Amino acid sequence: MNEDTKSNEQLLNAVPSAESETARQVSQPRWKKRLVIATLTLAATLALPTLGHGQVLSVFDSIFSSIQSDIGSSLSSVNQIMQQVTKLYQTTVAPLAALNQARGFVANSISSFRGSMNQIFNTPFTSAVTPGPQQFESILHSRLSTQIPSLQASFTTNYGAIPQANTASPQDRVMMDMDDALGQQNLKTTLVADQGEDLILQTANQMENQVAVSTPGSNPYLTAQAQVANLRCQAYMQMMIAAELRQEAGRIAHDNVLVKRRTTMTGGVDSLITGALTR
Repeated sequence: MNEDTKSNEQLLNAVPSAESETARQVSQPRWKKRLVIATLTLAATLALPTLGHGQVLSVFDSIFSSIQSDIGSSLSSVNQIMQQVTKLYQTTVAPLAALNQARGFVANSISSFRGSMNQIFNTPFTSAVTPGPQQFESILHSRLSTQIPSLQASFTTNYGAIPQANTASPQDRVMMDMDDALGQQNLKTTLVADQGEDLILQTANQMENQVAVSTPGSNPYLTAQAQVANLRCQAYMQMMIAAELRQEAGRIAHDNVLVKRRTTMTGGVDSLITGALTR
């Protein structure tokens, strides 16, 4: 295709077509406009040494006016939209007055109840009067899992050790060993549970502090954190329930052993009586 053919395709009855001209203007890439602006800026920069002060200002004014006319209207529209969105959030979605009211309620609740609740949770319930039980009770109320070895030693000191093999029957020694093991196990569980309770309370206090200064959009994160803390609390509760069930099962087994021993002893007495009567 030669140049005459190209020129003829752009003519309609030997007259330039308005539609083709409009299509060329519409399809002109935006980068050409940017190229024009860059070219003007470069030309102005190269011409600075040869232009006077007034002429330099005139050139830059022309460039800035071109930029403002092309981009300024779009920026103005964007700013208007952003202002409308901000106003929507401040008046309808998250009113500032309602947010301040909720924050104030949380802050007042913290100042009114947190001190009393902490006092209740940390109230000591000591009642032992002799040195050995006082030490044992202090360890029980320490709320520290690191005190478990001390708890075991103090338990043996206050409740006594298992008798030697030649000083008690094998059945009695086994029963005493099982009862002591169950008792120590549940006491150790209480230390772990108390420490876990303190951790849950600290998490609750942190969540209250976060709610008091929360911002719109943070509710899902606080809810997720509360769910995690709730699951942890449920785990500690299940641990305590399991310890209670083990203790109850051990007590039932202990009572059943006593019944078995009485039955065995009764059978032995019956044998002696029967033997005495048949002689």
